[in-house]
Amino acid sequence: VIAVISTTLLYIFVTVLSVTAYPPEYASWMEYISDLKHLDGIKGLPAFYAANYYLGGNGVTILILSLLCLIITSLLGNTFALSRLIYALAKDDIVHRKFSFLNKKNIPQNAVWLIVLLSLPVPFLGRTAVGWIVDVTTIGATIIYGFVSACAWNAARRMEDQLEKWTGLIGLITMIIFGLMLLLPNLFSTGSMEPESYFLFTVWALFGFLYFRNLLRKDDTKRFGKSIIVWIGLLSLVLYTSLVWMSQSTMSSTRKAMKNLQTYYSQLHPNAEYHEEEEKFIMQEMRELQRTNVKSMTVVVGLFSMSLFTLLNIYSLMRRRADESEQELGIVRSMARTDPLTGVKNKQAYVEKEKFLNTQLERGEAESFAVVVCDVNGLKYINDTYGHKAGDEYICAACRMICEFYEHSPVFRIGGDEFVVILTGRDYENRFQILKALIRRSEENIEMEEVVVSAGMADYNTGKDTTVHDVFERADTLMYQKKKELKSKGARTRD
Repeated sequence: VIAVISTTLLYIFVTVLSVTAYPPEYASWMEYISDLKHLDGIKGLPAFYAANYYLGGNGVTILILSLLCLIITSLLGNTFALSRLIYALAKDDIVHRKFSFLNKKNIPQNAVWLIVLLSLPVPFLGRTAVGWIVDVTTIGATIIYGFVSACAWNAARRMEDQLEKWTGLIGLITMIIFGLMLLLPNLFSTGSMEPESYFLFTVWALFGFLYFRNLLRKDDTKRFGKSIIVWIGLLSLVLYTSLVWMSQSTMSSTRKAMKNLQTYYSQLHPNAEYHEEEEKFIMQEMRELQRTNVKSMTVVVGLFSMSLFTLLNIYSLMRRRADESEQELGIVRSMARTDPLTGVKNKQAYVEKEKFLNTQLERGEAESFAVVVCDVNGLKYINDTYGHKAGDEYICAACRMICEFYEHSPVFRIGGDEFVVILTGRDYENRFQILKALIRRSEENIEMEEVVVSAGMADYNTGKDTTVHDVFERADTLMYQKKKELKSKGARTRD
């Protein structure tokens, strides 16, 4: 915060300093600024002229050193931030994994080298081309800041954080204003970006689309491509910048044509007396063309914005209906995969899980897992003695006990008294301790005449097991061995 405030104050100071000094031949600073394109040397740089005006050569030297520090700090800061962005993208498999490498000082070394290699040729493109790149970067930064502000506002609105909601909204509005200043040529000021900047932004966005298309093709986990509004907005921005580029190119060609006509007229009539009124007339006509161009662009942008807003509004309504239908469908799907008696997943859900894991095994992408097969002891005895209602209660009690021990893994009821648990993550790491605790509880329940569960567990062995069923069979065999042991300890456990 201190750095941002200090930098802002310094920029304001330099700007105010520049406004207070201008060459004596000009009546005002605005007149001086309007004539900059005809000036060379220090006079062509208002900040340097002001520094020289107040402090002479020492002022110019101080300003040069300050700007050098600014450039070096900016390069280091951008490299620091961008290298970590590339590192994060590599960790998420959006760019190549080699850019996630950290050296002994925990610096993403390969990402830094990539930035250096991409940046080195840029200065050799020339000052004009660098200006285009700066313009495109400015547009990108404005979009990113606006997007982040919108996200902050939306999140704060849900959490009812008034301060963050208002700061996010202010940030969003500020970025919209900056975006309009950049993308609407000559609307707020006499200056605008060069036509090449708009064209470069369009090409840059197109490369982004192509890269994302390639990323989406390899996205097996379906992480991307869900927010269609973002892509409609970006596509609209690309179409708009293409339109502005065409308009600006037309204006540039018009100015060049009028200048060529003036040169041709001067060469055709070399002895004709030059009149300043002719120059003013030409400039006035150019300004009129420019005003007409701005009006046309404003109308087109207004109509386009209204159409886009209507389109997004329609899409929002359609998406809301789709979400409601999806939610209803999700409830139906969940019911189809849920055991109505116990509330855990049913055999259909297990079949789908088994199919998914088998696909991962074929691709060599499966993580370590284990299968636990559980069987409820004494269910037949309960049904025959107390009735099926008591048997159902006994099954539910057994299910609750299994879920109590395997709280981080999916539990499936695949038969009347048979359950299966797929262990991953935390439960897999603690699988032996959990299994021992479950068996110990069952042994204690024999004496207390409470629910008894037999369980057997088998790990997936790479290179040996080709399907989940191979693991299941070993776990099932171990479960029956444990079932015999428990049956021998209490009469109630016999079926």
